[in-house]
Amino acid sequence: MNDIFHRTEGDINLSDSRKEWYRIINHPDTQYYLDEDARYFLHQSMSTPCLDVLQSCEGIYITDLTGKRYMDFHGNNVHQVGYRNEYVLQKVKAQLDVLPFSPRRYTNIPAIELAKKLTGLFPGDLNRVLFAPGGTSAVGMALKLARMVTGKYKVVSLWDSFHGASIDAIAAGGEQVFRKGMGPLLPGIERIPPPTTYRGIFGDDGNDIKYAEYLEYVIEKEGDIGAFIIETIRNTDVQIPSKTYWKKVREICTRHGVLLILDEIPIAFGRTGKMFAFEHYDIEPDIVCLGKGLGAGIMPLAAMVTRDAYNVATEVSLGHYTHEKSPLGAVAALGMLEYIEKENLLAKVKEDEAFMQQELNALKSKYELVGDVRGIGLLWGIELVKDRQSKEKAIDACEMILYECLKNGLSFKISQGNVLQLSPPLIITRAQLKEALAIVEAAIAKASKS
Repeated sequence: MNDIFHRTEGDINLSDSRKEWYRIINHPDTQYYLDEDARYFLHQSMSTPCLDVLQSCEGIYITDLTGKRYMDFHGNNVHQVGYRNEYVLQKVKAQLDVLPFSPRRYTNIPAIELAKKLTGLFPGDLNRVLFAPGGTSAVGMALKLARMVTGKYKVVSLWDSFHGASIDAIAAGGEQVFRKGMGPLLPGIERIPPPTTYRGIFGDDGNDIKYAEYLEYVIEKEGDIGAFIIETIRNTDVQIPSKTYWKKVREICTRHGVLLILDEIPIAFGRTGKMFAFEHYDIEPDIVCLGKGLGAGIMPLAAMVTRDAYNVATEVSLGHYTHEKSPLGAVAALGMLEYIEKENLLAKVKEDEAFMQQELNALKSKYELVGDVRGIGLLWGIELVKDRQSKEKAIDACEMILYECLKNGLSFKISQGNVLQLSPPLIITRAQLKEALAIVEAAIAKASKS
């Protein structure tokens, strides 16, 4: 077995499986550009070296230099309405001819319209917004605002969480691959275990209530906690807390004057069958961070949405980003939101959820390699184990399945070394879903025999 840190979806992508993948590609132009990429870009974990060289994208597909198409079940969570969505593209192209950039200290109509549209989707007094170029920046603004509102600088987050790659975001996050070698980070971060209990779609057995109680324990023991930052539903390996957990967390934060910051950067805008994941739990957060799909896979755009009562930082620059009120980003986001509504995608995703649950549960019953299936909407995780009793991770099998699927035109990500994370565009057809799941099953069947 290779060192786990050399695995394809681990730290530096140097596994034997990755090397074999390049032999399969065997295309001179592709190899040339992969070499050029390695020559000019700084190398970093999880993205170096690259898998392939892309030349186009459309709908649910990305296409490489040879014309090979992959169904993209990863998409860095930007592809809710599909790649090169024509409805959105036309709006962006029209805006390019009028006002492609808006200097700071000026505003523009698209940005204002997006602010009105976006905050209008939120409950209660969550009607204030700031835009930013990316999700990491939205998290940074949220952490700053929490200090301004509460006067307290300490933050609780989860072990193994991800909230962005900047110094402040990795301090709040819990993934060691981002923090190692960085030395002292933002002080006052307390981490607690993540809720991982899962019993069916929103099974509400309350077994994960102890994780919420841990939050209260830390708040009471530590003192000066101003915020709790957490993904509503964990995107990477698809962990879905119970309603009992979330009701308890909201109650605890309210009682102790702690702001609840929800990071929905990868999972908002229909991914879970609701516009926002917190809507499933009947709770109201204090701050929500959005990004990725907000720009419709065309323009980089993120947002922080918060309460009207928290409009208290008029003498502090919370963001002040050059592209803060990007007209292009705004029209892309407006187009994305309009398209979701126009095509009734939220209802479609709920129908797709029932289909995915049925098909993947059947997969679990058929193959011992499949230890667990978790999902909601069009966000699903297939956890692979060597045996279901020990739950030992089937890391080698997971890699084999990834590359078998890539060979057959399906791309997705691996999380935690043994979870196949399936996150397709929301526009995917039932026929395309069936085709993708057939590819996954064939790969699992092959791995089960080896």
